[in-house]
Amino acid sequence: MSLRLPKYHGLGNDYFVLDPNEFPLQLTPDLVRRICDRHTGAGSDGILQGPFLPQSQDFKKLCGGATARFAVRIWNPDASEAEKSGNGARIFTQYLYDRGLVRQNEPFPFATLGGIVTATVLEPFKAIQCQMGHIQFEHPDFPAMQEGTEIQLQGQVLRYCPVSVGNPHCVVLNAEVSQETALKFGPLLENAPRFPHRINVQFLQVLDEHNIRIEIWERGAGYTLASGTSSCASAAAAIRNRFCASPVTVHAPGGNLVVEIDKNWEARLTGPVAFVYTAIWP
Repeated sequence: MSLRLPKYHGLGNDYFVLDPNEFPLQLTPDLVRRICDRHTGAGSDGILQGPFLPQSQDFKKLCGGATARFAVRIWNPDASEAEKSGNGARIFTQYLYDRGLVRQNEPFPFATLGGIVTATVLEPFKAIQCQMGHIQFEHPDFPAMQEGTEIQLQGQVLRYCPVSVGNPHCVVLNAEVSQETALKFGPLLENAPRFPHRINVQFLQVLDEHNIRIEIWERGAGYTLASGTSSCASAAAAIRNRFCASPVTVHAPGGNLVVEIDKNWEARLTGPVAFVYTAIWP
């Protein structure tokens, strides 16, 4: 059976959407890895499996009793499952809009493994806005740690702020922001023993009170051009450490996202999404 896989990207961070209502198959780790492989497969930063509807077991598992209209599972290229993704959330929203399942300017909730996201397709530019949930600085993924923690790697001391946006992040503060730095230290931090479930890594440079620049190493995906939860985590770390104030424009290699964080540490993410093509695989 050939799969129809619509592909979208958010600032270069790309996902295929596998709709279980059209293709009700079990995604195996091998199939995820083969589809996402950029050399021998279709190639992407991950797969969004959804929308799951309220009558499905996946919906019930992901919602956990919360109110939602849809649910989505998020798969990394290494076949691990991500709790939440900001670009994935916006891409999923655009897919639902393109299929006529949601309307412009009408917020709706959907469930992820990392909690409920409330999304809105905005007019007139069709940017997608997502309420990404509560920011946490203490979390089981980084037990007994506070912001400003230090770690020594390859003779350098890196100061970082741990942040959860429903998935875990290590934001390296006042870092050298370059692809080379992300490639060098990203995998070391992702797999550091102090992070028992691995971790997403951002390298943060403060530009001014409302602008930061980041480079990104994603858990299970590697170096990426953009990331929504990474942008939320980096903005939160910058605000927490009094470098910035909300709103914060996050400049990543793929483009810019706007993050707003209120006094209760609830994060809202706004940015574009673009359709790329539909792959027929295999």
